[in-house]
Amino acid sequence: MRKRTLWGVLLLAAISFMLTPQNSQATTLLKAAKLALSPTFKWTTTVVDFGTITQNSPKTATFEFTNVGNSPLIISSATGSCGCTVADYTREPVPFNGKGRVTATYNAAAVGAFNKTVTVTANVPEGTITLTIKGEVVAAK
Repeated sequence: MRKRTLWGVLLLAAISFMLTPQNSQATTLLKAAKLALSPTFKWTTTVVDFGTITQNSPKTATFEFTNVGNSPLIISSATGSCGCTVADYTREPVPFNGKGRVTATYNAAAVGAFNKTVTVTANVPEGTITLTIKGEVVAAK
């Protein structure tokens, strides 16, 4: 792993040295090299459909991921789109090929269709990822 990181840093240094304002190919290579050294989410799914659930019966969705990047993936926050959705996440850094999870618990208090999101902030190139839970709450009998 250290050799791979060292080679990555050397590659970045060499490409940076070649950069000139006229050399757009070198700029593209530098961006690609930076992305190759970044942590990257690979989600099993980003949308969970609960279908029909009973009112006042909270439901939890688990979103699992693998870090397919070349450096540790660190989630700094996971926030629900409203007070009815509480999120939790893997707190420790996730190494290359390591697995982690984000959970979203929906408080099914209001009857009707719902579509809620959890915004995950991490040290990935895109910065944030949006996960979705949806379904329909029916009145308890």
